[in-house]
Amino acid sequence: MSATAVTVLVIVVVLAVAGLLVLARMQARRRRLRERFGPEYERMVAEADSPRAVEHELAAREKRHADLPIRALPADARDRYAKEWLAVQEQFVDAPVEAVGEADRLVTALMGDRGYPTEGYEQQLADLSVEHAQMLDHYRSAHDLSDRAAAGTATTENLRQAMVHYRSLFEDLLQERVGQGRPDRG
Repeated sequence: MSATAVTVLVIVVVLAVAGLLVLARMQARRRRLRERFGPEYERMVAEADSPRAVEHELAAREKRHADLPIRALPADARDRYAKEWLAVQEQFVDAPVEAVGEADRLVTALMGDRGYPTEGYEQQLADLSVEHAQMLDHYRSAHDLSDRAAAGTATTENLRQAMVHYRSLFEDLLQERVGQGRPDRG
């Protein structure tokens, strides 16, 4: 075999190995994002033109989230929020529309106290997706039902469902955990 043929063969092997390494890295990244974001990853891929664009967006969310001052709440704050939630649930009996509005306000306040920005619903979804991806369907449903309640088109059953969805997110946010292996910065 000539020296040129050996050189070409070595180059081809090196390029093939490099390609396999890049492919393995991309698959590992995709698997990590799928595991971390769960149903949010699947929803975004289904709606997007490119899984790569979704992965870029989710990586950007992780980067933004890493810079947020997310913190656990002290026990007294958790107790206060739990009592406020009970009051909202009790309010539902006499004023269900108002209770759903209060549930939304309480969830937003809790997010803010945990260190999440509260500047808009879409940004809240993006920020929550990093550590609370399993709860986003609850939040979306609650928000949609809350909008229907505000428009006067929600049934009592819709309002009850909104409260159930808000409660799921509320309870998840109230838990002590902070980050996945990240120290508490609060």
